[in-house]
Amino acid sequence: MTTSPPPSPALPAADGDGDGERLVVLAAVAGAHGLGGEVRLKLFTDDLGRYRTLRAGPRRLTLEKVRGGIARFTEITGRTTAEALRGLTLSVPRDALPPLGDGEYYHADLLDLPCTTPAGEPVGRVVAIDNYGAGDVLEIERPDATRFMVPMRAEAVPEWNATRLVVDPAFLP
Repeated sequence: MTTSPPPSPALPAADGDGDGERLVVLAAVAGAHGLGGEVRLKLFTDDLGRYRTLRAGPRRLTLEKVRGGIARFTEITGRTTAEALRGLTLSVPRDALPPLGDGEYYHADLLDLPCTTPAGEPVGRVVAIDNYGAGDVLEIERPDATRFMVPMRAEAVPEWNATRLVVDPAFLP
């Protein structure tokens, strides 16, 4: 029995500051928490505390502490400033993420990846990754804009790398 790789700890990729650097979103600011400048976060990683500096739009924020979904940043000193961050995503450069083992992946690495059959025939692009409890499911959009889903399991996706993802023809609609 083949098992699928563990879900990735990071979600959607974002472009950098126009310098070609690829950013990965690790959290989104949900709102202010208390009066002292802390913020409530929607986390897309298990360990936000490993990153000292996060990007919030054009700003760089220095993480002082994080506990659960509440964070304090050096640059945010009051509730008004914290409320102004609502809706911003917090990201890091892709190369700041920890290295992966064999068979592991970050969602950000799969999004927008071209898909082919083992023979090299184009299938489409990965446009979304969902997880309904039994492992990741890739949503692939064909060139005609129709979409289909494929489980991220070895029998459906026998290989992938930085340039393409191979889909077994048995899993094509």
